[in-house]
Amino acid sequence: MAIKKLLIANRGEIAVRVVRAAQGLGIPTVQAHSMADADSLAVKMADEAVDIGPPHAAKSYLNIDAILKAARDTNADAIHPGYGFLSENAAFAQAVEDAGLIFVGPRPETISRLGDKAAAREAAETAKVPTVPGSDGLIESTEAAKDAASRIGYPVMIKASAGGGGRGIKIAENESQLEKLVSEARNEAQAAFGNGALYMEKVIRNARHIEVQVLGDGVNAVHCFERECSLQRRRQKVWEEAPSAALNDSQRKAICESAVALARSVGYRGAGTLEFLFDDASGEHYFIEMNTRIQVEHPVTEMITGIDLVAEMIRIAGGEPLRFQQSDVTLNGHAIECRINAEDPSNNFMPGPGVIDRLSVPAADHVRFDTMLYEGYQVPPFYDSLLGKLIVHGPDRQTAIDRMAEALEGLTIDGLKTTIPLHRELAKAAPIRSNDIHTQFLEPWLEANPIPSE
Repeated sequence: MAIKKLLIANRGEIAVRVVRAAQGLGIPTVQAHSMADADSLAVKMADEAVDIGPPHAAKSYLNIDAILKAARDTNADAIHPGYGFLSENAAFAQAVEDAGLIFVGPRPETISRLGDKAAAREAAETAKVPTVPGSDGLIESTEAAKDAASRIGYPVMIKASAGGGGRGIKIAENESQLEKLVSEARNEAQAAFGNGALYMEKVIRNARHIEVQVLGDGVNAVHCFERECSLQRRRQKVWEEAPSAALNDSQRKAICESAVALARSVGYRGAGTLEFLFDDASGEHYFIEMNTRIQVEHPVTEMITGIDLVAEMIRIAGGEPLRFQQSDVTLNGHAIECRINAEDPSNNFMPGPGVIDRLSVPAADHVRFDTMLYEGYQVPPFYDSLLGKLIVHGPDRQTAIDRMAEALEGLTIDGLKTTIPLHRELAKAAPIRSNDIHTQFLEPWLEANPIPSE
């Protein structure tokens, strides 16, 4: 059943991205928005717009009843959740289907299964995908945690099963720390996610964060190669690349085939990302979790494959089978994405909204800027600080870095502090140019290399 009208239940740059993809397919769009986003770029671009509530997300973008009513009132027959908010909420996906609408994403039961990290780990093991040594399922008590840790070996990572975005994680170096941190982690997980369930994994020091993009139609699945996301601050990605320059051909083949094996084993439908830790020392990869949605960093994959991932999501949700086989997906060059946030990197990344006084984006075939900004736009204070993503493509990694440095010099966003100065410094940094990075690299580097104020 082809989609006739699509409601976007999100905001910011991803809402703009979905509007463009849908309109490119000839599908009319409805932008659901909070009162604070009434003058957003997505609202201006969409064919229709509907107010779903007050600025605070709990009363608008997280309000399932309001979103379903907006779809009914505008005769939309499908809902795209973007990323964040309700995008990985199985209850929302089920409510959309129960209302007779199309959810642009996986089936509710798939979201539920893979959204629970312990269940996702079990699914990976069933599909014979390597996993980080860890607990057998959830940890029910401190004694069980100690038994698991003695088997796994310290240091261990205590993780909230319902966590995400780097939240709900504690690292214990020894048994005395473990005893204290288990109860802390359980209490924090319960408060943050409404679910205090925990599991445990061995800590792999100086690992890389490598993720694989997959597309599935519920029967078949393909990968669109991998992304390197090791440059992180407080477990939030800052700079992403595709492909990973750390992998050789056999390692790339192994990690991508692992991702496809898991996607096929669960009958995955839509776009999804499987996240792995990669151990440079051993060359081994370990599955850690799956994101059952489009990722912020999806543009770098689009740049190296030529595949419009958001459009493919919409096609698949509308009932179309995958339009290509694995052999049709080819890798071309190297792409880098810098997340541009409304934060001051010279002042401990203090976030701050403001009015966009001037916006100038470099124009070149190899440069893309996914954003919600326009001159005169008032950035609201209620939401994530992401303003946009600067993406460049080159025939190889060094050329891509050079092009990113040039593009950053040409990108101007006046009216508020942004992380552009951070990325200008990163593009010059010798360890990044030599690819000597890992998930624990960026924070010590920032302490040693404070970003100058602009």
